[in-house]
Amino acid sequence: MPSENHYTMRSAWLRAAVLGANDGILSTASIIIGVAAASSTREPILLAGVAGLVAGALSMAAGEYVSVSSQTDLEKADLAREKRELLDTPQEELLELAAIYERRGLEPATALEVAKQLTAHDALGAHARDELGITEHSEAKPLQAALSSGIAFTIGGSLPVLVALFAPIQTMELIQYGFAILFLAILGIMAAKTGGSKPLVAVARITFWGTLAMGITAGIGYLFNLNMV
Repeated sequence: MPSENHYTMRSAWLRAAVLGANDGILSTASIIIGVAAASSTREPILLAGVAGLVAGALSMAAGEYVSVSSQTDLEKADLAREKRELLDTPQEELLELAAIYERRGLEPATALEVAKQLTAHDALGAHARDELGITEHSEAKPLQAALSSGIAFTIGGSLPVLVALFAPIQTMELIQYGFAILFLAILGIMAAKTGGSKPLVAVARITFWGTLAMGITAGIGYLFNLNMV
């Protein structure tokens, strides 16, 4: 019987990819809007956008790698401790596993029998899954998270830069905002479809915070009215 492809199996890379793309669109568009609000020429706008894109992609990838690596270290430490406990106190660990299954609704005798069979098959795997909550699909993968996030940020951040390359200077802020909201809405729909959630909720959430961030950035640009020429 073939295994089912559940949405939770995509959670690790999907979270990193959505976060990276969202951040790429939002942060790059916000930078461009802020600079455009204080500049009358295209060159500083493009320079700021490209600089933000490159710095953001590298920062996002590095941040994801460090963050997920820390999670990996914690998981490895928990597994090492569990392995020692299985060697030192196997009976206590067996009863602990049986107690977990009892809390999930099994009769005591059935829970103990299940614990015995799973312990005989793969004791560490059973404790990792049922006691620690570590599974093959939820296991932290630093490199995967870093690549997903960095590539997604680059793709997302490239969109506002392309808009800045062709949009009229006089209406740069409005055009950037409109396209950024459109890009964020498309991203929200794609993420919702991939993750099995409601598209409208995802779109509303992502566009609300996007509008807030870009509005604040544009306000700062107008407030300081920097001469970027």
